[in-house]
Amino acid sequence: MDYGIVVFPQKAVQDIINSYRKRYDPHYSLIPPHITLKEKFELSEENLDEAVAKLDRIAQEVKRFSIKFHKVSHFYPTSNTIYLAIQNSDPLIELHNKIKDAFGKDETPYDFIPHLTIGQKMSEDELHDVYGSLRMRTFELETKIDRFHLMYQLENKSWTVYQSFLLAK
Repeated sequence: MDYGIVVFPQKAVQDIINSYRKRYDPHYSLIPPHITLKEKFELSEENLDEAVAKLDRIAQEVKRFSIKFHKVSHFYPTSNTIYLAIQNSDPLIELHNKIKDAFGKDETPYDFIPHLTIGQKMSEDELHDVYGSLRMRTFELETKIDRFHLMYQLENKSWTVYQSFLLAK
């Protein structure tokens, strides 16, 4: 089965983000706004308990934190993706690195850049148009991060929470 590890911003931030994702993200209906800590990976039923135990240990080691989304950015030309950038991403990078150390290196050729996707799979013209419009806006969205989630993918390609892990106080 395919799994992934994410954090969700608080509901008020999700509502604002969804007003954009509804228009620009074809994955809008598959998963709520999130920050990916570990991309999709395969995990067998036999290894699930061990994975949960590793994630539980990581959650006990990492303290709760807040992050602030402050501007719109993009991954063009690597990907036609527009996202909200995170001003203070160090705690997310620390959490990502602990997960990476526990599960082994990701097979992704890209460096980890914590972000919240608001639009993807756009044409080049649409990307430039939407980015040109959104970069004029200021985003001062702050959210507390007090947990992360092991997600699994259903047959219809949507994602659901398998287990949540509370961070240390």
